[in-house]
Amino acid sequence: MESLKNSPAIHSTLFLNASSSSQMGLQSPIFFPCSRRKITHFVIRADQTTSSHQDVTGRRQALAGGTLATCISMLSATSTSSAAETKKGFQAVTDKKDGYSFLYPFGWQEVVIQGQDKVFKDVIEPLEAVSVNMVETSKQDIRDLGSPQEVVELLIKKVLAPPTQKTKLVEAAEHDVDGKAYYTFEFIAQAPNYTRHALGTICIGNVKKLRLEHLFGGKFYTVTTGANERRWEKMKDKLHTVIDSFKIFNV
Repeated sequence: MESLKNSPAIHSTLFLNASSSSQMGLQSPIFFPCSRRKITHFVIRADQTTSSHQDVTGRRQALAGGTLATCISMLSATSTSSAAETKKGFQAVTDKKDGYSFLYPFGWQEVVIQGQDKVFKDVIEPLEAVSVNMVETSKQDIRDLGSPQEVVELLIKKVLAPPTQKTKLVEAAEHDVDGKAYYTFEFIAQAPNYTRHALGTICIGNVKKLRLEHLFGGKFYTVTTGANERRWEKMKDKLHTVIDSFKIFNV
């Protein structure tokens, strides 16, 4: 944990507040088996000519091809419908350069904030936002930094909230997704004029060998989202969807 405290790699801020404010996942495609259909059998009489046989064969091929095309069409329509249903009310972001993807609520707008890789926020409710950032690290796994509670508490106090705010860690846990460890957490940050209820996730990925050194290093990803405490009950399901959708991939 000492390396986390003193590392210059820790970004200066990932927390969006009122003063700074005064768009699968890579998801695997869903496949549905085509339903079986009864295929009509053609009876070929002994006195049929070669031409008739070829005609029947052609019809069989055409029928088979038509059935296959129908199945493919049904599959495509079903998969598209399922994907649309899964993402209803959300839009997807995939960053192929830095290797991550996530969803954010429809209607949030992308804004540019110094020190952030990507930020999307509600223009009416400025505390409702999601920010993504990453820094280089010599670590290869988030667990190398310590337990979820240790790492998250330090991150909140040193990075995610200003010293003037009173913070409370509600929960911190470890989750495994496709063999990669993520720390997810929930916390509350209280400022003099508002209270923000927030969610976050951190992960280390895209580990590569460092040039001219016998060391390996990766990227430390941090994602935070939240809302004003007064709107928490209304927004918490959407915010959980944002955090749960965040995935990293190799680039």
